[in-house]
Amino acid sequence: MIIFIAVILALGWFFGQINGGGYSGLIIAAIISFVMTFFSYYAGDKVALATSGAKEVKKTDNPYLFRMVENLCIASGIPTPKVYIISDPTINAFATGRDPNHASIAVTEGAIQKLQNEELEGVIAHELSHVKNYDIRLMTIVIVLVGIIVLIANWLFRFNFFHKNDSRENNGLGTFIIIAGIVLAILSPIFAELIKLAVSRRREYLADASAALLTRYPEGLAKALEKISTENNRPLKNANAATAHLYISNPFGKSKKMFSNFFSTHPPINERITELRKMAI
Repeated sequence: MIIFIAVILALGWFFGQINGGGYSGLIIAAIISFVMTFFSYYAGDKVALATSGAKEVKKTDNPYLFRMVENLCIASGIPTPKVYIISDPTINAFATGRDPNHASIAVTEGAIQKLQNEELEGVIAHELSHVKNYDIRLMTIVIVLVGIIVLIANWLFRFNFFHKNDSRENNGLGTFIIIAGIVLAILSPIFAELIKLAVSRRREYLADASAALLTRYPEGLAKALEKISTENNRPLKNANAATAHLYISNPFGKSKKMFSNFFSTHPPINERITELRKMAI
């Protein structure tokens, strides 16, 4: 988080120096940060649910799913979140919200139909662990910070190429600032994205461990992940890069691209299964 803030302030300072506005870049960065954070904090979950095409269900609509969520919430000691179903045959699920009192969990029809009771319980326990561990809040903040960095870096990059300031072009300091600004504008979004992916992957391992502790049966989640790895050959219908990190597995399905694991929002499923089965020993 400190690295994110430092990069945002650096980008804001370079932006102000290059366009001749002094510290105006820092002020602009602060305003953008506040507005985006406020919106994401209070409305980010609604955007994620709408993007995924999730529909809210009540206990009478799907008693089996609703009671499973309720029972796990009682065992975990958190309020029951709103329950949503995504009309898609792939096996997936995600949780969103800002805290346990304002949380939602969405499960695909494929998960409900294809997973056995203990397997679906493991998946839901994983998502509820994200809620209890406040991962849903953490990742919302991280995403906002990544978005701010990309936005300011884009502005900075455009100013480097299209904005001219004669008073700076005629001295070494001005040249250094311009070069540093270009380098920062190019590298900042890449570093920010890598940090976001690293945070997301770490929290997935934590949620797996927390789910095993909650259900006392790590094999259930391990088997669910095995089915996900073999049956999710196609991407989720409403898969979106902005919300991919929320799901229990990559919503884009199997990828054969080079470095796909390195740039994935999730750790390799085989590694997650191995860690879960170590817990059962």
